[in-house]
Amino acid sequence: MMGQSTSPHSLHGGEPRAPRRGAAAFAQTLAKSRETTLFVVLLLIIGGTALARPQFLNLQNLRDVLLNVSIVSLLTAGMTIVILMRHIDLSIGSTVGISAYAVGSLYVAFPHMPVIVALLAGLAIGMVAGSINALLVAVGRVPSLVATLSTLYIFRGADYAWVHGGQINATSLPDAFSHLATGAVLGIPVLALIAMVLLVALSIYLKQFRPGREYYAIGSNPEAARLAGIHVERRVAVGFVISGAIAGLAGALWLARFGTVDASTAKGIELQVVAAAVVGSVAITGGVGTILGATLGALVLGVISIALVVLHVSPFWEQAIQGALIVAAITADTLLARSVAKRMMRKRDHG
Repeated sequence: MMGQSTSPHSLHGGEPRAPRRGAAAFAQTLAKSRETTLFVVLLLIIGGTALARPQFLNLQNLRDVLLNVSIVSLLTAGMTIVILMRHIDLSIGSTVGISAYAVGSLYVAFPHMPVIVALLAGLAIGMVAGSINALLVAVGRVPSLVATLSTLYIFRGADYAWVHGGQINATSLPDAFSHLATGAVLGIPVLALIAMVLLVALSIYLKQFRPGREYYAIGSNPEAARLAGIHVERRVAVGFVISGAIAGLAGALWLARFGTVDASTAKGIELQVVAAAVVGSVAITGGVGTILGATLGALVLGVISIALVVLHVSPFWEQAIQGALIVAAITADTLLARSVAKRMMRKRDHG
């Protein structure tokens, strides 16, 4: 210890190194608590908007945020599982659309169908869509970007051909199904409670169960994961099926939320979901991210959307802000990764 304190290196760089150590410690803390950072950003956005427009903090806006973010956060959770493995699922918007219309069609044919059957029907449709993606990516070895971009257009085209200019209206839905969006328990919308339960379950699955941990292993190093005995293709296939199933369920919930659906339902939402995942600290390079972070990312974007309306800002700025947040998140991840790599090299050299 004395030798280290009197070395020429420390004598010449003792004071300057303290700020660097402080900066490194701050970067390390930030890397480990991106969720905390996102939560602070969320509070700042809410506080700033409330100062400019006090009417922003009302129960109706809070309810709208919870309802809108519930569906997006579910989709973001499914996307997170896929991104963790260095893949992407661009077909989720089309899956939501075709699932929403299919469930609505079932209610037209069977008006007294139980709500649980409707939700399971949406889930099943999503699993079929996810299985198609799984076959293309895991079995056919088609890059996920190409495969899911193709199925995005295939599913949407099939939806347009099926709908053929028609739509499902809220009048075709039973009150029990619509209650998913209009009802509340202790002031919290039922739809938000459903999303919370599923998000907590997915978070526990990723953190506490071996299959969930394998997604991180695959994203960190696919070859090392294979050497560790992980069946990478099988796990990738399951990930896409889960993503599709969540999108199918989200389609049924979308129908309950908005009542009216047609062939353009949820068109383009996949870009919002990717933005929420990246802003929520899910690394696009795989292996890093949490359901909590992804949910906070969806919340940040949802609150920004409502805030722009309250502040009477053009909605065109919403996409610009989303793009800026994506760039900021990726830049932060890159800088933090470089900082960690430099510290590892220093430790190795000193060792």
